Amino acid sequence: MAGLHSSSLRPTTSLSPSSKLLLLLTLLPLSLAAFAFILQWRGGFDDPSTRWSILRHDQFPGMDNSAPAKTSDCLDVLSTKHTPSFPYFRGWNFNYGSDLKPKICITTSTSAGLEQIMPWLFYHKVTGVSSFILFVEGKAATSNVSKVLESIPGVQVIYRTKELEEKQAKSRIWNETWLSNFFYKPCNYELFVKQSLNMEVAIVQARKGGMDWIIHLDTDELVHPAGTHEYSLRELFSNVPENIDMVVFPNYESSVERDDIKDPFSEVSMFKKNFDHLPKETYYGNYKEATRGNPNYFLTYGNGKAAARIVKNLRPNGAHRWHNYKKQPNEIKLEEAAVLHYTYPKFSDLTSRRDRCACKPTKEDVKRCFMLDFDRAAFIIASTATEEEMLQWYREHVVWNDEALKQKLMKKGILTRIYAPMVIIQGLRESGTFTSVIESALTNVSKDTLLSSVENLNTSRADDSKVFSSRKMGKHTEIQANGRKILAISDTDFAAIPPLSPPSMDEIRLGT
Repeated sequence: MAGLHSSSLRPTTSLSPSSKLLLLLTLLPLSLAAFAFILQWRGGFDDPSTRWSILRHDQFPGMDNSAPAKTSDCLDVLSTKHTPSFPYFRGWNFNYGSDLKPKICITTSTSAGLEQIMPWLFYHKVTGVSSFILFVEGKAATSNVSKVLESIPGVQVIYRTKELEEKQAKSRIWNETWLSNFFYKPCNYELFVKQSLNMEVAIVQARKGGMDWIIHLDTDELVHPAGTHEYSLRELFSNVPENIDMVVFPNYESSVERDDIKDPFSEVSMFKKNFDHLPKETYYGNYKEATRGNPNYFLTYGNGKAAARIVKNLRPNGAHRWHNYKKQPNEIKLEEAAVLHYTYPKFSDLTSRRDRCACKPTKEDVKRCFMLDFDRAAFIIASTATEEEMLQWYREHVVWNDEALKQKLMKKGILTRIYAPMVIIQGLRESGTFTSVIESALTNVSKDTLLSSVENLNTSRADDSKVFSSRKMGKHTEIQANGRKILAISDTDFAAIPPLSPPSMDEIRLGT
């Protein structure tokens, strides 16, 4: 009995197979977690959150609470908050890789500053644009601004130098008829010709860069890829049939609700839809109320912007379209995607546009300088009225302050809210993307090198401007001597498409 009793008190040492499996499944994740903790604690694990500690050792990227270095006047505009968002890290170059297609190029001619170019550029990077070809003048060509732009991967900066103007003065465009109606005229006409010549150069550069599509935009325009699942231009162009050569984006026009807008891309969310995206009954039935006493439904153009597939014999057809020397392009017009045009969003736009043109503020002379009625009226007001009168005119013709009318046109679908660009750009700003790029570009250059480059650039550009001005382009006798006597005419010389106003009530009357 004693032996039996003692054996019954011994602990059981064997486990069933199911118990062993349960114990293993319990201990395994605990062991792995402990192992990972030890590795990270001892510094043997490359933690992504510390990968960028070379910049700041005490903060998460994007949370720099110190005052930004005073390297540019636009830093205050381009940075507001500091939140733990995903920033543009130094050394990270938005390189999407050669396997990501299609490759999209945007080209522009601009004299804007970084406060406008940076949000415009990085917004389009986010939506899938691979390359930017920037033809810069004025503020955009100054040393500090251009230095920043040149530091951004995928951005090519082209200055208006003597060499460029000599090259463009020999362009075949001068010997063709499709752009000839715009030659040797001031202001908007001069800009239109310059944009077309720049687009011709951009086609060559984009082809060298292996781009698949090219778009011409101004820096007050954003492409809105509505209808795509990923809000992506790459996705949009991937779905374009192979036989399509050109894609037209109808434009929407910004409808500002205040007269004190400082940053249109972050403060404007209301837009007026294009005629092409509205039922005819809705458009014409509400035309008078939507126009609000202005000359046209849109303040400026209404014929959209186009992207072209980069193929042999491609040429510009004015700033809004593309063409081909050998064939009529097959084109489609998009039903959802659009170009968002931020039109006169700031009160200061009245005077800034006035200061770029030397025309007389008379009804007859402005027709020679501007293509669209509202631009003509705005120029006359900005040239003749007092500051107070200008502000009152701006409130009456540009600012939407009638809440009842806004609600009515919202319900009709004429006005719409679009928040995506605002959210993207605000996120980039709050994450420190813009300030990071600016600081990196300006601190990577030694003070002596920067001062030397400023002096050299200013000297060379000053000398260039003495030899060639943009208004004299194409008039130099030595360059004109070869082959400008006869304008060549071909079957594909369709006239350049200028900025056109949307359909008016007069057109529907003529059609009935």
